[in-house]
Amino acid sequence: MLSKMPISVDKLKKEDLDREILRIGMIAELDAINLYEQLASLTGDQKIKSILLDIAREEKTHFGEFQTLLLSKDEEQFQELEEGKREVEEKN
Repeated sequence: MLSKMPISVDKLKKEDLDREILRIGMIAELDAINLYEQLASLTGDQKIKSILLDIAREEKTHFGEFQTLLLSKDEEQFQELEEGKREVEEKN
């Protein structure tokens, strides 16, 4: 993504805006996690690798914050997340 807005927010309904803002934040955090982990795998410098992986972990926390907020604002998303968990548990 690298700082590009994935959707046109001006076309959203007002009641959908906050949920979409949270989803965009989640996308940005996943993008950052992937970037930092990929960069860490490329470097041979252990200090740089350690810092990049630490930053990636922080981004995972940020993702969790956005997800928690989204689940509190979107009941259908919450229910579907729970359904996904059940489906995975049934297959194990």
